[in-house]
Amino acid sequence: MKFLDLTKVYIRSGGGGGGCVSFRREKYIEYGGPDGGDGGNGGSVYAEAVEGLNTLIDFRYQQHFFAKSGQPGMGKQRTGKDGDDIILRVPVGTEILDEDQETLIADLTEVGDRVLLARGGNGGFGNLHFKSSTNQAPRRANPGQPGVERTLWLRLKLIADVGLLGLPNAGKSTFLSATSNARPKIADYPFTTLYPNLGVVGVDGVEFVVADIPGLIEGASEGRGLGDLFLGHVERSAVLLHLVDGTSETMVEDYHTIIHELASYSTELSSKPRVTVLNKVDALTDDERAEKLAELEQTCGGKVYQMSGVSREGTTEVLRALRAEIDDERVRVKPVEEEAPWQP
Repeated sequence: MKFLDLTKVYIRSGGGGGGCVSFRREKYIEYGGPDGGDGGNGGSVYAEAVEGLNTLIDFRYQQHFFAKSGQPGMGKQRTGKDGDDIILRVPVGTEILDEDQETLIADLTEVGDRVLLARGGNGGFGNLHFKSSTNQAPRRANPGQPGVERTLWLRLKLIADVGLLGLPNAGKSTFLSATSNARPKIADYPFTTLYPNLGVVGVDGVEFVVADIPGLIEGASEGRGLGDLFLGHVERSAVLLHLVDGTSETMVEDYHTIIHELASYSTELSSKPRVTVLNKVDALTDDERAEKLAELEQTCGGKVYQMSGVSREGTTEVLRALRAEIDDERVRVKPVEEEAPWQP
């Protein structure tokens, strides 16, 4: 299934049905009178966050959503039928933006969140509604209100606790596959990851979600490579995991490249807590490892962890460091695996 995180939709709520002008004309009824019913209300358009979706691909094949209009009123005091509502089912983490792609209408961050996007028009009153002691034979009825037509953008931002950052081939997908059941594509060429991946990792009895996004390169904020198109998926995370390739000859420059691209994208994102990791240490000698670790610590001005996603060296310490930066409300208790009963 192809990943899609931004799409445009066209919606229109239903118009209300018109009221009816009618009078009773029945045999053996001496006094007739107005009996025109009201029109039905038009259908509304809603958006709702549901489980089981992680992409907006359904909206690539259908962009127009038009609710039905209400039926007009009829004689014998019959009210028109209301138009059916339309519900746009979207993944959790979907933002709904106005046509300018800047005005935020709603942010659906939990399952069951629902927002009204376009209200259906009210049905018009029939002439029965206007009957009074001084006007016993009204010959007027109201038309129904028209529906609302809008053009909206849906933008998906994945819900994750940890965001993975690094240059292409820094070992992000390898780390995700080594610590979770996710199986992202891994290969020895840049930009193996083309779309974000999510994985649930566990440490010390709790679980949290890690998001792996395509690698950034210098000039990503200006559109180079895949650009900063997917950085929005780590905006909701509590902490960023910055992997630095220990086998790179330009390790310090690689580190500054990611920091610069974060600052160019968003001040809020660049100010998030970060855990810096010297990755692929299994390919270094002890002297090279100590030298590069000291150099990277001096560059970032803080603690740097050592890790290898292939040999899984240091992964537990990195997960514990990430866990320390995540609030208790965000993590989930890891389910206890029940042992099978003993059988002879």
